[in-house]
Amino acid sequence: MVKRKIEAVYALSPMQEGMLFHSVFAPRSGVYIEQLCCTLRGALEVSNFARAWQQVVERHAILRTAFSWKSLDKMLQVVHRQVELPLEEQDWRQLSAAEQSARLKAFLQADRERGFDLSQAPLLRLALFRTGEEAYQFVWTYHHILLDGWSLPILFKEVLSFYECFNSGQSLQLEAPRPYRDYIAWLQQQPAAEAFWRDVLKGFTAPTPLVVDRASAEAGYETLEIRLSKEQTAQLYSLARSAQLTLNTLLQGAWALLLSRYSNQQDILFGVTVSGRPAELAGVESMVGLFINTLPMRVRVLPEASALPWLKELQTQQALWRQYEYSSLVQIQGWSEVARGVPLFESLLVFENYPVDASLRQQQWSLIVEAVQFLERVNYPLTVISGPGDELTLKILYDRSRFDAETIKRMLGHLRTLLEAIAAGPDRPLSTLPLLTEAERLKLLIEWNETDAPFPRKALVHQLFEAQAAARPDCLAVASTDGQLSYRELNERANRLAHYLRKLGIGP
Repeated sequence: MVKRKIEAVYALSPMQEGMLFHSVFAPRSGVYIEQLCCTLRGALEVSNFARAWQQVVERHAILRTAFSWKSLDKMLQVVHRQVELPLEEQDWRQLSAAEQSARLKAFLQADRERGFDLSQAPLLRLALFRTGEEAYQFVWTYHHILLDGWSLPILFKEVLSFYECFNSGQSLQLEAPRPYRDYIAWLQQQPAAEAFWRDVLKGFTAPTPLVVDRASAEAGYETLEIRLSKEQTAQLYSLARSAQLTLNTLLQGAWALLLSRYSNQQDILFGVTVSGRPAELAGVESMVGLFINTLPMRVRVLPEASALPWLKELQTQQALWRQYEYSSLVQIQGWSEVARGVPLFESLLVFENYPVDASLRQQQWSLIVEAVQFLERVNYPLTVISGPGDELTLKILYDRSRFDAETIKRMLGHLRTLLEAIAAGPDRPLSTLPLLTEAERLKLLIEWNETDAPFPRKALVHQLFEAQAAARPDCLAVASTDGQLSYRELNERANRLAHYLRKLGIGP
């Protein structure tokens, strides 16, 4: 009976194994619970919308997958033949806009905390809140162990395509998708990369310190973001095109520079995500599942190096690593010289090249999808997220027990300053690229230097000091590693020294 309900059983990818471990280890942390939230406008037929989602779940095995690990030597993913996708509906039309916003915020928080039982399929659910006659807030929640960001527009387009056909009474025949298990089979055929990663990480023994973190009783994660102007973004794109660099490389270079300046180190290590979709696997660009992988990126920041050649070398290095991007981060850490139990890196850089809303605007639908937000949480103290667009967004997701908002705000400003400096002066040495924002430079050079005060020109310095000693005899005047002196003590010592010098015949 059970066998008839199961379609397939197979191994996990390395990234899935890592996510399963962290999710089971901290089940209420909300880690790897992903939420796509957007506004739907139009005369929505809810029954057809739900039917379209169910149709997509039936098409893709990964959406019917659960995970098994208890009492097993090896973690497995189990594909069910049938699952029912839950859809929650609420009518909020009687609420004010402010009440709707508060209600949505509360729902998203509770929904994240609810999490998923990874042993039970499906590991996704939907919620639909009617906010107007032809307006809805839609929330799609899923566990990251199923899907990467590349998969989202693929699935959403299929849902809207089925929805259009169901509304018009037509049928839609799509080509059968290549199942995720084919990627797992490909992974299992890849050679071990131990020698490569040992060489990459040779001599690296401790994670790059973030320096600006501090212990706090606050819990949870927060996100702050800034946007570059259209002009600044266009300048970065122009440099990338002319130098044959990717925008991702520019961001990685700027982040490496920032970490180098913060830590005062030249050998930097941070995490990066890679798409993980192997070109040799036919049809991989349209497959649905979790293909991304997290890898260490080691960057040597040489102060005298010119920015542009250094960035090109960084991109060349990435191309070399790409042939081993399937490697397990757990194994890589084991091959490194960093002590067991100590993280290889504490910051992660994510470049998202799958703008869901832009992808959906490429085709006309009866439903308008807008205001797309993507809410996520990973298990790193600090994650930098960016992606393409007319105005480049820089976003930092941070652990509040390690960082405060002001620190992250300054960090975002420094990252923007470095990107602007690279775009404006790609031939400058790395050491000359500014880190401080204009506001910080004004404060340091102007505001904090405005220390002038009235000075009595007719009095001599020793007379002024004696007046201070008489007015504040017990206040601290000087401190050193050998001790400290009050104004009275310092004045007495000065007087003794003066009398001694006069005895020796020394005068003005």
